[in-house]
Amino acid sequence: MLKHYDFLIVGSGLFGAVVAHQAAAHGKSCLVLEKRDHVGGNVYCETVEDIVVHRYGAHIFHTNDKRVWDYVNSLAEFNRYTNSPVANYKGKLYNLPFNMNTFYQMWGVTTPEEALAKIEEQRAAFTGEPQNLEEQAIRLIGQDIYETLVKDYTEKQWGRPCTELPPFIIKRLPVRFTFDNNYFNDRYQGIPIGGYNVLIDKMLEHADVLTGVDFLDDPDTYRALADTVVYTGTIDAYFDYCFGELEYRTVRFETEVLDQENYQGVAVMNYTDRDTPYTRIIEHKHFEFGTQPKTVISKEYSTAWTGGMEPYYPVNDDKNQALYAQYAALAEKERNTLFGGRLAEYKYYDMDKVIASALALTDRLF
Repeated sequence: MLKHYDFLIVGSGLFGAVVAHQAAAHGKSCLVLEKRDHVGGNVYCETVEDIVVHRYGAHIFHTNDKRVWDYVNSLAEFNRYTNSPVANYKGKLYNLPFNMNTFYQMWGVTTPEEALAKIEEQRAAFTGEPQNLEEQAIRLIGQDIYETLVKDYTEKQWGRPCTELPPFIIKRLPVRFTFDNNYFNDRYQGIPIGGYNVLIDKMLEHADVLTGVDFLDDPDTYRALADTVVYTGTIDAYFDYCFGELEYRTVRFETEVLDQENYQGVAVMNYTDRDTPYTRIIEHKHFEFGTQPKTVISKEYSTAWTGGMEPYYPVNDDKNQALYAQYAALAEKERNTLFGGRLAEYKYYDMDKVIASALALTDRLF
């Protein structure tokens, strides 16, 4: 018979793991239930040919939040990896994010003044407030870069035309008039040396953990094991889809070991043309500056989500946001149950924001 706990945490991704770690630090007992066969959620890594492989796609930690950065560094040592992806459009390569290197590769311009003039000329096609992603992108970086580096890639990723996607999706992309290929503007950036398992295992070291257990198979029995439940799974599943299913996109990976030292020379290469079926190729060894004799690559295919698949990206259109609002209202009324994280909040969260949210929750609790 399992003992009684202060907290039952459903899900062992970053949100649940941070709560478990903070609860243990305050003398609270925790049981973590994880329905997968491993902990860590989508940041889980595995070692192949002595290379740390991000099983569920590239996870590059970046933040401006010093508290979050100090917190994760107190648990694991981070390297100095800087995300500088390359875009491949029909065999021609462009630096990302959009910066002077990109503008030179696109137009041959060599000064910020020339680049800005070119973008201003092209963005004039749209006036007023952008109503969709296409209009927002053209207002941001002009027609040529939109057509070459944004349109097809985004439509492959989301499975719908850019004219049907909300404008906020593209607002996160940096546009710089300097020769700077660092994708993120954040002050702190890196990857845990040895992979994210090092970080997650440290967070969970004082919790009891059961893998291969789905809380929703018998919620009443599991709920009785603790005073408080922290739920990080899909919120619509928790309420048995009483208002209908929320939509997601998912990602399928084709991972292979290659008998060569260096396949593409960069960790992340985006394929931005429509004819290439995958959205990008990850070469995992470059996350830790590897020199192993072999290499491991993963091709990523963005696909529609159906039940039983891993939900990755919430489809934050008006219809789904309205549906989520109904579930969120139910969640507010749940007794002794707290909801948090990407799936429970139906929100696209960067890792640092997930951790900050979990720390904010534990600040209130303890």
